Amino acid sequence: MYKDFKDMKVWQDGIDIAVIIFTLTEALPKKEDYGFTSQIRRSALSISANIAEAFGRHHKNDKVNFYYYARGSVTETRSHLEYGKRVGYISNEQQIDLENRLKETYFELNKIIKTIK
Repeated sequence: MYKDFKDMKVWQDGIDIAVIIFTLTEALPKKEDYGFTSQIRRSALSISANIAEAFGRHHKNDKVNFYYYARGSVTETRSHLEYGKRVGYISNEQQIDLENRLKETYFELNKIIKTIK
C-alpha cells in the first residue's frame, strides 16, 4: 500500500502529462488563452488532482468515484488533443505520444477501480 499519492505511478504519469501539455500549450496563440489552452490544461491537470483526491478519501465508494473522475479527465484530454491536432496546434507526433500516455493512464485507472470494487 502507498503512503502518499505521489508514490503512485498512475499519479506520476498523470502529473507528467499535465506538465507536457502545459509546455506544449505555451507556444499556442494568445487568442486561445481562455479557450483551448485553458480547457486542455485544466482537463490534463484534473487527472492527477482527482487521483490525489481519491487517495485522500477513506470510503471505498468515494475513492472509486474520484478515480472515475480522473478517468473522465483522461478522455476529455484525449478529445482536446484530437481537436488540437486537427486545427494544427499539435503535431501528429505530439498527439501520438500523449495519446499513448493517456491510454496507459486510463488502463491503470481501470485496474485500480476494479481492485477497489
